[in-house]
Amino acid sequence: MERNPGCPEVFYYQEVSMASTYTKQVMNSTDVNRSVTRLAHEILERNGGADQLLLVGILTRGEPLAKRLQSLIQKIAKVAVPMGSVNITFHRDDFRDRLVVPQVKGTDINDSIDDKTVVLVDDVLFTGRTIRAAMDELNAFGRPQKVQLAVLVDRGHRELPIRADFVGKNIPTHEGEHVEVQLKEVDGKDQVSLAQFEGDK
Repeated sequence: MERNPGCPEVFYYQEVSMASTYTKQVMNSTDVNRSVTRLAHEILERNGGADQLLLVGILTRGEPLAKRLQSLIQKIAKVAVPMGSVNITFHRDDFRDRLVVPQVKGTDINDSIDDKTVVLVDDVLFTGRTIRAAMDELNAFGRPQKVQLAVLVDRGHRELPIRADFVGKNIPTHEGEHVEVQLKEVDGKDQVSLAQFEGDK
């Protein structure tokens, strides 16, 4: 079922690019694919199979990662694994402070989450606030048996007591650094880079 059928579909807004003082690649395409494959195996091993799994990607880049995991897990376990996506825009701490409401793709979960093991999937784990917002959104869809978290990158600097169950790569960062994940489904290529922008020093 799709959330809030009476609300208009919201659009993706594009952030204004800033000049970076440096950019360093920390994962190439091979690294990304290897990490996603390892995540799929770890999810299956931790849960003793895929029978009760439901993958939920956090928009934007968590969704294509969840689709990749879905494909890999189904290929390994030989069972169908449902998948959905959540949009956390209206649960963000800064939503009420915005003068313009961003338009974004709505949450789409077509399978019941009751008594399922829901694996939230995102590209980067940072403060933990995005994950908290995603869990708030999930509450509207039922009561899972458990919720696990799989991320491609954990960059540290948590502000909430949230940790990932499955991590593709731990990348230590400074507060002023930005982790940029690019995925071929969205950006045309797979890579992860560290960048620092002017004014963030």
